[in-house]
Amino acid sequence: MFGGRGRYGLGMRVPLIGVAAAVERATWSVWDQSAVLLPQSYLRAIQRAGAVAVMLPPDPLVARQPDLVLDLLDALLLAGGADVDPLLYGAQRAAETHHGIRERDEFEIALAQRAVERDLPFLGICRGMQVLNVARGGTLIQHLPTHVGHGEHLRVPGSFEGADHPVHLAPGSLAAAAAGGQRQATLSHHHQGIDRLGDDLVVTGWADVDELPEAIEIPSKRFALGVQWHPEADEASRIIAALVERAREYALARAA
Repeated sequence: MFGGRGRYGLGMRVPLIGVAAAVERATWSVWDQSAVLLPQSYLRAIQRAGAVAVMLPPDPLVARQPDLVLDLLDALLLAGGADVDPLLYGAQRAAETHHGIRERDEFEIALAQRAVERDLPFLGICRGMQVLNVARGGTLIQHLPTHVGHGEHLRVPGSFEGADHPVHLAPGSLAAAAAGGQRQATLSHHHQGIDRLGDDLVVTGWADVDELPEAIEIPSKRFALGVQWHPEADEASRIIAALVERAREYALARAA
């Protein structure tokens, strides 16, 4: 399904991949202030796959009218980051849940909901997988060590050092096709996970260590996938390239 191709085909437009960005306090040069940012690894992975990455800052107008942005894109990627506000899935905040930016949560949930409705190629990474589940009416486990009894899903905060984490993927699934096989070595960095599954979603990947859901997808869509690990941090991973390939097909179909 996701075999190799040339970077560009004759008359083929380079696909545009929208990547939702975080709002965080940041320092650079002489500045220390609120900033819209993304780890460069997401952008580099998209660029290596032959697409153009477009950063999407949280925007209340777009949250109300997602088509303003989605009309311009060939795929949407939701990146990792802070915990989703539990009030958005009907839960009280646990002591271990980190305070995020509500504006970002609402923006990304609106984008995810509408991208799925439009059948726009979609990939959620780590937090992005959790946003997809919440957008479809699902809920989250707020602190995995309390739930599963260990900290293997987040060994070193702020680092992928020693984060190797094998998962197994369902045969015939989008997750397995995108990853290139049913066994996947992954880099993991999360303390939350899927609890109740959202509408139309199926679990197609599980952690070897405890069978925690590691991949979810909507089989009826062309490419609607969430992975709990970080393919952008692994240059050998094929996941983001698979999204770009499907975005290229989507762009060709739109042009036709």
